[in-house]
Amino acid sequence: MTIFVFVGSLLALMALGMPVAFALIGCGLSMMFYLGVTDPQIVIQNMWDGANSFPLLAVPFFMLAGEFMNAGGMTRRIITMAMSWVGHIRGGLGYVAVVAAVIMASLSGSAVADTAALAAVLVPMMRNAGYDVNRSCGLIACGGIIAPVIPPSIGMILYGVTGGVSITKLFIAGIVPGVMMGLAIMVAWRWSIQRDKVNGEPKRSMAERRTATRESLWALVLPIVIVGGLKLGWFTPTEAAVIAAVYSLIVGLVVYREIKPSQLFHLFYRAAETTAVIMFLVSAAGVSAWLITTANIPQQLADLVEPLMGNKMLLTFALMLLVLLVGTALDFTPTVLIMTPVLMPVLKQAGIDPVYFGVLFIMNNAIGLVTPPVGTVLNVVCGIAKIPMSGAIKGVMPFMIAQTLVMLLLVVFPEIVMWPLRMMTR
Repeated sequence: MTIFVFVGSLLALMALGMPVAFALIGCGLSMMFYLGVTDPQIVIQNMWDGANSFPLLAVPFFMLAGEFMNAGGMTRRIITMAMSWVGHIRGGLGYVAVVAAVIMASLSGSAVADTAALAAVLVPMMRNAGYDVNRSCGLIACGGIIAPVIPPSIGMILYGVTGGVSITKLFIAGIVPGVMMGLAIMVAWRWSIQRDKVNGEPKRSMAERRTATRESLWALVLPIVIVGGLKLGWFTPTEAAVIAAVYSLIVGLVVYREIKPSQLFHLFYRAAETTAVIMFLVSAAGVSAWLITTANIPQQLADLVEPLMGNKMLLTFALMLLVLLVGTALDFTPTVLIMTPVLMPVLKQAGIDPVYFGVLFIMNNAIGLVTPPVGTVLNVVCGIAKIPMSGAIKGVMPFMIAQTLVMLLLVVFPEIVMWPLRMMTR
């Protein structure tokens, strides 16, 4: 009955059009009433505790870094470099989108920001070259959702803080799965354009390639600094976010000189606006998380999946299906914040590594960003390309299926996810 009250009140409030953050608070109040808890101070106290976390300071700084990268020309130079190396191959602009998406994912960690930057540059080019616009938008959308998986990832920070999991280990474990997602959609792209007649880009000379690579070198150094510094213990994920923001600002202001001092207020404002949305969701989820624990919902869920407790693979597969279903109805951040406190006790009881599961969990939620009816990233691409959602859904299907297959492959072979961690601890 408790699970029904939790899920029913949350879905009912969302169905009435209430924003997710307020729906989470309303859901918490419903559970308080059901459990006989009447002290209203609990709501404020848990909202404060939910956001009062040092690692969460990484969120605004990574948001700020993304704004500086886009405004400072780092994003455009990454796309230019990818164009110089693979743009001339048949279907080259699609490969450019994927290569650029993987590199950009290692810089900002925001799927929406990366997708918007890629779509603004590449969609007009792909349209003019004769590519199917729906398929091109689907590819760019699935390229954008690699960002939450490859470090630095805002989603992994939220999961790590909510579930008490090492963010550094999550970052390192996400590298190989993120690259595999990119390779999977490259294969799907190659298969899907076999019959298309498209105009190829001119092949660049080696001198042009070297020039493009040299100009993007400032951007390529940043992920090495972040991951290397985290592994060597030089700084925490929060400090890494500050370094990324300051580094991007200096490069944009001093090196590329594309950020003007007059733009700074607007860039800070946009980052603050996005951060405020995320942090309010985190605060609201703090109320639900406390009541989830108080109502013993994780144990009730564990009782439901008890027949699978003896088989980690089947249990992981069942939980992935549950998350995939939830991800079609909820956006990325609410799903992470709601499901993590519910699933974490089940993982510990079943003996599933929370780092391994966390990578799959974030992958699953990232795929939810391109699944209707919510499909935030898909909506971003549709808005930029000015195409209907129905066309984008059709175009994204082969790439979404490819990335889902990668996730299921990692369920079967968990050692692929944990391999980088084992190599770095030797």
